[in-house]
Amino acid sequence: MENPRDIILSPVVSEKSYAAVKNKRYSFFVDIRAEKSEIKRAIEEIFKVKVLKINTVNIKSKPKRIGRSLGTSSRKKRAVVTLGKKDKIDFFESV
Repeated sequence: MENPRDIILSPVVSEKSYAAVKNKRYSFFVDIRAEKSEIKRAIEEIFKVKVLKINTVNIKSKPKRIGRSLGTSSRKKRAVVTLGKKDKIDFFESV
């Protein structure tokens, strides 16, 4: 994957993820094929910060039902990125 914006899909918007911002931990949904090294490079290029650590979580699809129709939610991959003490991502700080 060449373009960093193809790797980082969206930020995780939840109370738990915003509480982790105090500890310099930011959560993003990423492409399910992305590796930790690619995620690190993408975050550093997009936000101009220094990444110390990355933890990833694969989220399985779940069965969903709408009326009589059965289906599943899509699989996701979440990356929790830990930054250095002086770095921050303004997108999370402004909310």
